Amino acid sequence: MAQNKWYQLDNAAKIVPSTTSGADTRVFRITCELREEVDPNILQRAVTEASRDFPHFSSVLKRGLFWYYLDESDLEPEVTPDDKPALSTIYWEGRRNLLYRVSYYGCRINLEMFHVLTDGTGAFEFLKAILSEYLEMKYDLDDLHMESSRASKTDHGDDAFGKYYQKAGAKPEEQKSAPKRAYHLRGDKDENLQSHLLEGTVSVKKFLQAARSRGSTVAELSTALFIRAIVEEMSIRDRRLPIVLSIPVNLRNYFPSETARNFFGVINVAFDPALYDGSIESILPVVRDSFQRQLRQDQIELTMNSYAALEHNIAIKVVPLALKNLVISTINQNVQKGITGTISNVGKISLPEEMELFIRKFSCFMAAPEVQISVCSFKDYLVFGVASAFIEHPVMRNFFRDMVDMGIDVELESNDFDRPVSVEEPLKDDSEPKHGGKEE
Repeated sequence: MAQNKWYQLDNAAKIVPSTTSGADTRVFRITCELREEVDPNILQRAVTEASRDFPHFSSVLKRGLFWYYLDESDLEPEVTPDDKPALSTIYWEGRRNLLYRVSYYGCRINLEMFHVLTDGTGAFEFLKAILSEYLEMKYDLDDLHMESSRASKTDHGDDAFGKYYQKAGAKPEEQKSAPKRAYHLRGDKDENLQSHLLEGTVSVKKFLQAARSRGSTVAELSTALFIRAIVEEMSIRDRRLPIVLSIPVNLRNYFPSETARNFFGVINVAFDPALYDGSIESILPVVRDSFQRQLRQDQIELTMNSYAALEHNIAIKVVPLALKNLVISTINQNVQKGITGTISNVGKISLPEEMELFIRKFSCFMAAPEVQISVCSFKDYLVFGVASAFIEHPVMRNFFRDMVDMGIDVELESNDFDRPVSVEEPLKDDSEPKHGGKEE
């Protein structure tokens, strides 16, 4: 009998099992909204077929003496109705189960993954493969060839961190001066530690026009709006602390790789509330400058190397996993003290024209200890997916109202409402749940 293949965790994945706690399940969700209701039987066949091109996604997480690792399994993915709380726990210590799940609700297909397996870019490639199989089966279409289909199983399973790591003594400039303590959002959190989702949809054209008129990009304006929304909720006393937003960066844009595993870095944008004069224009220059400095190739390389350094540290290597978990968890807690929130721009989603006809939009969400915004676009739909541990959302109310004030219409939905939500409402979760809502 052939021995199972096993995979060493990539460098970004190594810290995930040790830092999973409470509402921060380290699970993210990508949703595709079709123009017709989902056929669950066909979806099951499509997922089974697509999973063959991503063999490491069929692994289970196991605990070794020094590190966790992925062990190949013969488990089959099972498509289910979307009847569990969104972004709920996928990995349990000692349990042999797949680290992703696929569910459906009405016209929506949801792919949820544990961050040990991949990042948002890798997950989108998997979802595209599922959609390709699904549409071919349902509508008897010819073979839908996508750009990503040229990547082999080996390409999908590459550890890009290990491939491009170079030992370097220097740290990225921003890491040297990063604040040790940042402002943190306040409010009542869900008593069951479940994530509350908000989905704000706007026109790509209108948002891009608003960004360009201010000399900024979509990512820069989104970040500045998030900062402004936070500042507006801060007391005078709170404004002594900086707002620090963590922003994941897709390293595939800087290093040639088609890996479907984790391959991202993080930059931080810090803003001193004392600089705020009531306008978005007082925030944008700080954001723009921070982006330009940190997204240089040399700084990105240092960021990537700093992520990969953990695995190559001899002292860390020989520490038993139990102690390593404690050390990594403590380090993560200290890092989180210096972070206010996260905003992740997944970017534009492109598909063959034959597929686009059947799809309305995409959205994505990432579980967070407080609040995380994930941004993606498809055709003229720009979607801000918000995952929050809080039961009230005054910051996000400010965020979307500012867009309306710019002349950008916002379609707002929540997994805690059974009707569309208006930005004029208080955004308090006090009604019956919708798809991905709380369990009865």
